[in-house]
Amino acid sequence: MIKKTSKISEFNHFTNLANEWWKPTGKFKILHTITPLRIKYIKSMFCNENCNFKTSNKPLKNLDILDLGCGGGLVCEPLARLGANITGFDFIKQNINIAKKHAKDSSLNIKYSHQNLDTLKLTNKYDAILILEVLEHLDDW
Repeated sequence: MIKKTSKISEFNHFTNLANEWWKPTGKFKILHTITPLRIKYIKSMFCNENCNFKTSNKPLKNLDILDLGCGGGLVCEPLARLGANITGFDFIKQNINIAKKHAKDSSLNIKYSHQNLDTLKLTNKYDAILILEVLEHLDDW
């Protein structure tokens, strides 16, 4: 049986890791490794047989994508580079600060917001909602 951890424990754990997000050999090394596979899969979900990635450097142009539990923005940034309109929410304020700074340093326009998924009320519509590495951290999903 999987031991449930408290929200405070999860909050403290990820707050302490906030500065690790953009270190390719740091604590999130596995996420850096699998991100290209994820991006390839996400692109394939939106691209029909007529879409040619070789001729379009923005194959996700104008798609609205929400990344719930975005952490430091590891998935948001490549999707933004592919033309998607990205919004990222995370319940760790330090993660959002890291994500905002990295996006700014990378000249990417990504909307990041500090949000608690337990009380989240979505008012916008999205073409896709991502929730990667989040469900296992929720007590009641």
